[in-house]
Amino acid sequence: MKIQFINGPNLNLLGKREPDVYGNTSFEEYLESLKKLFPEVEIHYYQSNVEGELINKIHEVGFTFDAILLNAGGYTHTSVAISDAIAGVTTPVLEVHISNIYKREEFRHKSIISKSCIGMISGLGLKGYELGIRYFL
Repeated sequence: MKIQFINGPNLNLLGKREPDVYGNTSFEEYLESLKKLFPEVEIHYYQSNVEGELINKIHEVGFTFDAILLNAGGYTHTSVAISDAIAGVTTPVLEVHISNIYKREEFRHKSIISKSCIGMISGLGLKGYELGIRYFL
């Protein structure tokens, strides 16, 4: 099984940024633990702060991978283009959020991309990525 993780803006700062919300572990550190936990899964990771680059990655893997776990960061609430990209590919996309978006500012309560995703995991910290893999397995 081939799974693509796609993280959006500011997620490159995990482990440094708002540790009370996002924890103290960098995504790269966490990713290594997931690869050990799921040796049978080919996990690919991509992060960008640029909306168009996220769309390009969805297009690139969206017809050949078995699954995409997408944390679009702030673009979750603003990007019709990312939602359209998800709708345009055949690979199922699971929306993942580290924090509970419904316990945050009101503008974060609306996900524009949810309608194009098969589901959402929100508020379970980095564990949400592990649960996403388990769902696809």
